[in-house]
Amino acid sequence: MQKDFWLERWQREETGFHEQAANAYLKKFWPGLHLTGGSGVFVPLCGKSVDMQWLREQGHPVVGVELSSIAVQAFFAEQGYTPQHSSSGKFERCEAGGINIFCGDFFDLKREDVAATAAVYDRASMVALPPEMRERYVQHLVNILPKGAKILLITFDYPQHEMPGPPFAVAPGEVEKLYREHADIKLLAQVDVLAKNPRFQQRGLTRLQECVYQLALR
Repeated sequence: MQKDFWLERWQREETGFHEQAANAYLKKFWPGLHLTGGSGVFVPLCGKSVDMQWLREQGHPVVGVELSSIAVQAFFAEQGYTPQHSSSGKFERCEAGGINIFCGDFFDLKREDVAATAAVYDRASMVALPPEMRERYVQHLVNILPKGAKILLITFDYPQHEMPGPPFAVAPGEVEKLYREHADIKLLAQVDVLAKNPRFQQRGLTRLQECVYQLALR
């Protein structure tokens, strides 16, 4: 999927994936990661997610990466921050209130950019990528993260032929295939949510589940 696709969606304000409140699975399952106070959290493809502010309120320094400068600027404005701007390699960095967002391409991140990461929150990155990009995404993620980092991963599972992504379907078997060489995987929840998502029913879906995983990199 080309970068222009997401840049144009932000320009056209086609952001139906954005949640107005902190994600319910995040609030329910985050304590189970048993992180120590002040542990760094990385949020890939973060958009303007309010989940970053929730994580910061739990005491975590937060690092995000986002392609769209529109999304980055909107996040800080909506949270009432005036960020400091700086350059870092191929990125523009925006930082305020303990939240640091790299504006640029996820695949340009280096180990030193996320060196303080104890955990990753992935609600919107895996499901934003088509199948041919997901293996590259996982490989780069595990290459730059410190060993022992934990990941809270949220995915959608549905018959892919019934609806074009994004969000794309990521079946439990694919999560296992992508991560089994790198991490211990635990399925925390598998919830039928089709009835709560009429817009997906209108797009032709007959089944829709949200799956929540906890991973621990080895």
